[in-house]
Amino acid sequence: MRRRRRWRPGGRHVLLVLLAVFLALPLYLALVVATHSAASVLRGVPVVPGNQLGANLATIFGPGIPGTPSITTMLANSAVMALSVAVLKVVLSVPAAYAVTFFHFPGRRLAFALIFVTLMLPIEVRFFPTYAVTAHLSLLDTRTGLILPLIASATAVFLLRQSFRAFPLELADAARLDGIGPLRFLTSVVLPLTRPILAAIFVLEFIYGWNQYLWPLLVSSSASQATIVMGVKEIISASQSFAVPQWNLVMAITLVALVPPVIMVVLMQRWFVRGLMSGIN
Repeated sequence: MRRRRRWRPGGRHVLLVLLAVFLALPLYLALVVATHSAASVLRGVPVVPGNQLGANLATIFGPGIPGTPSITTMLANSAVMALSVAVLKVVLSVPAAYAVTFFHFPGRRLAFALIFVTLMLPIEVRFFPTYAVTAHLSLLDTRTGLILPLIASATAVFLLRQSFRAFPLELADAARLDGIGPLRFLTSVVLPLTRPILAAIFVLEFIYGWNQYLWPLLVSSSASQATIVMGVKEIISASQSFAVPQWNLVMAITLVALVPPVIMVVLMQRWFVRGLMSGIN
């Protein structure tokens, strides 16, 4: 029985390592392909890294692939979109969650239920009416039309509400007795105590905005508004028109597109974990 218990953690570790290897395999293959030439990839998918990564990066950041947007333009568009979506989602979600948690008004539960029910709808279902409103406001193929329809987040409101509900009622009662108004209580007490969950939501929403593909594809038609995720698809189509498909360049651009989200997660990792695990510290 003791031996059986002793081996249980080891078996779990082996299983976790195998799952990690399985999940990392596509990323490794993309990295390997990005280090080879197009002719080398055409002969078969390589499994050992080559020495062409610098040359491939110089190509995509230099002349690029004809008929595709500039990679620097796409990266800039994705960065602006992801940061704007993340910041505005947090800015809008904080007062919404604060209102349905600390204020007692008629229809409070109904308001939260209407917000929560949107989590049950697939994102694609909401795109069509959102596209119609965006077109009616003449925001198609604009940066505002790219960002504005994505700034409402039921997920962020739900997470913040759960975090706010963990506040001791004595804090709110003491603030009320001291004459502290709702706005000052929010800025001086609530927000400082919820920085970890705010950071976690910011990271999640940044990745959400960075990885958007369908919405930019619907509302953007010019190269100047293309994002890096949408541009990867265009680059794949353009590369296949060559005599030799440029999969090495496609994989190089894909790796470049992975760098900003990874940097964001690494920089915010401590806050991200604290926010998801504890909510309030």
